Amino acid sequence: MARHKSAQKRARQDAKRREHNRAIRSRTRSVVKDLRTAIETGASGVEQQLREAERALRKAASKGVVPKGRASRLVSRLHKAAGRAKKS
Repeated sequence: MARHKSAQKRARQDAKRREHNRAIRSRTRSVVKDLRTAIETGASGVEQQLREAERALRKAASKGVVPKGRASRLVSRLHKAAGRAKKS
């Protein structure tokens, strides 16, 4: 455990940020997973879920929870998968 006052504060901040980042990451993963299952099953409302997933990914990237490049790559792949599902 931290001994200095500043180190104790830092530990508190880190714990708070870790929980915050964890919640954002979890939400993002859930939204992406829901979209992927919707694409696979051919459910309706894929476009709405795609918008929601893209928004969650971009927001996570802007907050630094997910690297911007990874978010862009995922968004691109999701759009591509949704487009393929739409055609078939």
